Amino acid sequence: MYEFNYHRATSVADAAAKLAAATDAKLLAGGQTLVAALKLRLASPSDVVDLRGIAELRGIRKDGGALSIGAMTTHAEVASSKDVLQAIPALASLAASIGDPMVRNMGTLGGSVANNDPAADYPAGVLGLGASIHTNKRKIVADEFFTGMYETALQPGEILTSISFPLPKRAGYAKFKNPASRYAIVGVFVAETANGTRVAVTGAGPCAFRVATMEKALGTKFAADSVANIRVPSKDLNTDIHASAEYRAHLVTVMAKRAVEAAS
Repeated sequence: MYEFNYHRATSVADAAAKLAAATDAKLLAGGQTLVAALKLRLASPSDVVDLRGIAELRGIRKDGGALSIGAMTTHAEVASSKDVLQAIPALASLAASIGDPMVRNMGTLGGSVANNDPAADYPAGVLGLGASIHTNKRKIVADEFFTGMYETALQPGEILTSISFPLPKRAGYAKFKNPASRYAIVGVFVAETANGTRVAVTGAGPCAFRVATMEKALGTKFAADSVANIRVPSKDLNTDIHASAEYRAHLVTVMAKRAVEAAS
């Protein structure tokens, strides 16, 4: 890896100050993507600001009709949290399906969402539940957060601090996983919320997206057969060594049915 200056931030304000003072700094959360990129010399930041020592970025709490989860909360903590298991079991199930035990105990909610890998699981949960992303500067609604492959609405110097998940009436998640990495070749999160039904897909396209036709059908009848004959266009979906765009389009329907069944 290339040389860089390492900083261990003690607070969100301290991390923001260190980011502002550096030429080209990167934030380090769980390190599941950044450390690998550094080792392969695919990233060459001037500075790395480690967030792991910031206590205010951790924790899970019920906040009215929502569940607030700190950005540095690990996947394993989300998966095993009694509050998450009780309030949004589908989110706990999603977290439990990520990677392997080492990844789940190192990787963080905020790091995954900010990185916005096209095959990551959390973007589907964030978008499917209509969550709000909180930063050190503002609140961003899920529908405006994921903007493209590895791209989000986060601005330079902006630090994701927590995510607030509204409690759904019911929700389910299903994914067709890569057998080696357990990344989602296609994953679908379905939620019946106070503001209507939401269907979010990850793994299929450049970033997570919603399927309006499925949402409309499930709004009329929340059952797997409501989406059984709905197909998403394959034109803008991903094709790679794991699956073609056409196969991913097929999997969206299959995983949507399974997610509805899980929610039911």
